[in-house]
Amino acid sequence: MIHSGEWLARRLEAAEAANDVDCTLAQPGSAVETFGGGWAIFAGAASPLTRAIGIGLDGPVGDAEVRRLEEFFHSRGAGVSIDFCPLANPGLLEILSRRGFRPAEFNNVVVRALAGAVPYAEEPIVERSGDGESWARIVGLGFFELPELSADEMEVGRAIFRSRKAECYVARLPGGEPAAGAALSVRDGTAVLFADSTLPGCRRRGLHAALIRRRLNAALAQGCDLAAATVFPGSASQRNYERLGFQVAYTKVLLIEEKDAAADRPPAR
Repeated sequence: MIHSGEWLARRLEAAEAANDVDCTLAQPGSAVETFGGGWAIFAGAASPLTRAIGIGLDGPVGDAEVRRLEEFFHSRGAGVSIDFCPLANPGLLEILSRRGFRPAEFNNVVVRALAGAVPYAEEPIVERSGDGESWARIVGLGFFELPELSADEMEVGRAIFRSRKAECYVARLPGGEPAAGAALSVRDGTAVLFADSTLPGCRRRGLHAALIRRRLNAALAQGCDLAAATVFPGSASQRNYERLGFQVAYTKVLLIEEKDAAADRPPAR
């Protein structure tokens, strides 16, 4: 049984932040800075990797630090998005509310203990990907659910593939066609399972579950004692993870600044 708490949140958020930083730094024009015990990550104004994560888990964060965080994003032409952990210092939420931030999205962090776990049987439909372009396209098409991807959307997948820590996997249909992709990153004994994506027309065929099992085997082989992923609440992805022994540790909220509030706010000093 996994019990949630500040120690667990710090470990999981630190692992996810380290993973995002590596993926971001593999992307041209990126920037990363530390703020309030966490990280601010810029990978492009419209990139889903652009956000702050882990802020407030090491103690109080003041107004001046929040203003500095806002300036980090505004100076690069991006709005401010904060992946807010419910175990962060409560004073931070008060400051963000006062400065016009609002909830935009909820995500469940699911976790599984790996100590004593037995590896799954080999997954013949899953393999490590050696083709970054193909992998980025599959993951992008499944994530964005668009018929074609822009250069910026493709670059998100390319950056993950180029990351020094990411292990990228692909799952194939019985005929051999690649139809799903996912990635794994190991951080100090924590396996971060991320970038899970299945082409819309190929879902409900067991591809995602196979990718989870394959990555859990890789995590066990590398001595991990904990595995974690982030999923939309109530989604098919969450159900697949729960069937394989994961449980919800906590629910995060993505906070974004209201445009009107941002426009009226005085510049950071």
